[in-house]
Amino acid sequence: MKIDGIIEKIDHENLNSLIILKPENIAYVTGFMPSSTSVLILNEEPVFLTSKLDSEEASQKSTVHVEEFKSMSDIKKTLTETVSGKVGVENSMTVGTCKKLCKDFQIEITEIIEGLRTIKSQDEIKKIKGAIKIAEDSFKDLDFSVTEDNLAAQLEYNMRSAGSLRPSFETIVASGPRSSLPHASTTSKMVESPVMIDWGAFYQNYASDTTRTIIKTEEEEEILSIVLEAQKKAIETIKPGVKASYIDKVARNVIEDYGYGDNFIHSTGHGVGLEIHEKPSLSPKSDEKLEKGMIVTVEPGIYIEGKFGVRIEDMILVKNQAKILTNLPRKIFA
Repeated sequence: MKIDGIIEKIDHENLNSLIILKPENIAYVTGFMPSSTSVLILNEEPVFLTSKLDSEEASQKSTVHVEEFKSMSDIKKTLTETVSGKVGVENSMTVGTCKKLCKDFQIEITEIIEGLRTIKSQDEIKKIKGAIKIAEDSFKDLDFSVTEDNLAAQLEYNMRSAGSLRPSFETIVASGPRSSLPHASTTSKMVESPVMIDWGAFYQNYASDTTRTIIKTEEEEEILSIVLEAQKKAIETIKPGVKASYIDKVARNVIEDYGYGDNFIHSTGHGVGLEIHEKPSLSPKSDEKLEKGMIVTVEPGIYIEGKFGVRIEDMILVKNQAKILTNLPRKIFA
């Protein structure tokens, strides 16, 4: 059914074929995440070209016919034999790769697969919930009397032990004044207050993404309360048909009303699925509308340079009313 839907969209965009190289897009269509160079050709007779490194496992897992290639000339030969007319390519394809593979075709950049990926099936939702559970279980019983590096290592070890293929991104542990750095790398410094932790698991190819800020002082609690109010009002606004940019505006207005508008320095959220950042973007410039079945983060933050920062992030399933998928307490004291 998935292939049939893609073929319909290919026809609707007046394309003859799609050439897919992005591993996440290949995994979405075939059910197999390649570990090396692979090419998926989508038309009336789809074919999945893999190297020897992946061919055995791909043949076992892929819902699309698999053929092994030994060289770039093999790929070009298959493309010449199976592709003609106007061809759709991903916007992530590099210019160099496009010149090698597509110089003989009329190409058009398309986001057919990315668009389909925004709406999660029940099976995808189940896998994302599995990633969330692993991440949340791994957060319990952490030892905070350690360095930032060690705390991140504890989380990643716990997630891997619980079934995560890997962290869904580099775990962020930023404490004390460093918590004002939204994407800070960990250091060998001892954990201070507050401590902002942004982490995620990767389960059956699907990611989770959660942030908690553990606080201690009244000033930290005051900022956290503002962030929580912004998050709560944004989540209450989430439903099908609402502009993604409006969700951002709702959260941003709350923080601006408290005088911290200049301290909210990133977008309010993003889609999560096979990748940690997917469509839609809950940002001021987004022209996307929310649809039932999307999964997004809502993660407002306030970052006071040289002092500290606070961010809270939860994952939300878009339904007639927003469904919060994450379960950890949002206010945690050291």
